[in-house]
Amino acid sequence: MNNYPLEILYEDEDIIAINKTAGLLMHPSWLTKKGTQNLASLVKEYFQGAPVHTVHRLDRATSGVVLIAKNKKSAQRLSADFMQKKITKTYLCVVRGYAADQGVIDHCLQYKHDKKAEPFASKETLPQCAVTHYKCLAQVELPISVGKWPAARYSLIEARPLTGRKHQLRRHFKHILCPIIGDTNYGEGRHNRLFIEHFNSQRLLLMAVSIRFAHPSTGEDMFIKAPLSFEVLRLFERLGWAEHSVY
Repeated sequence: MNNYPLEILYEDEDIIAINKTAGLLMHPSWLTKKGTQNLASLVKEYFQGAPVHTVHRLDRATSGVVLIAKNKKSAQRLSADFMQKKITKTYLCVVRGYAADQGVIDHCLQYKHDKKAEPFASKETLPQCAVTHYKCLAQVELPISVGKWPAARYSLIEARPLTGRKHQLRRHFKHILCPIIGDTNYGEGRHNRLFIEHFNSQRLLLMAVSIRFAHPSTGEDMFIKAPLSFEVLRLFERLGWAEHSVY
């Protein structure tokens, strides 16, 4: 049974853009049980068995636009553009606290070695340069006590990572003491529980809402947007952020 139907945002003879659902793996993983659905397999099935060239990825818990090349030449061109930082990815996320109006997080990240997923990978790696630009779109104070504080504050952030390190946004916002809500690795459990108990929100609130790039064949400026899920739209409405629902 296909629990994750493909939502195609754009397609031509060279590329396809998919709105990935939160919870869907990008690729098969031996860490999950056999038959667990993943985006690469779903796209391959859609292509009727043709090769799939993923040129970037999103964490399993992150939703939003994923760009996939339909041939090797397009994959090479897009991969080169990613390496040269010619492609702009924009995210929305909900974080704890009142974030600054705007800022740049320039904080190197040590590669996170996963001994289960990467048992033979080297642990001896130097910290990698990582840069994220962000701005605060909205803020809210909820009359709900968390710990010693009588109220809880949250911010809606637009983030643009200039680099693509593992868990970059999640680690960067933790670094500035504004962890992303729903993040079970880098977030704060008390605030995650607040969103579960008061808003029935059980997902990572990190959404890849758009991507801008040059078409690999024509060079045309492409801008593809991914609509927010009903779950996120409903949450934004309850937080008073409905004006930011259409991105």
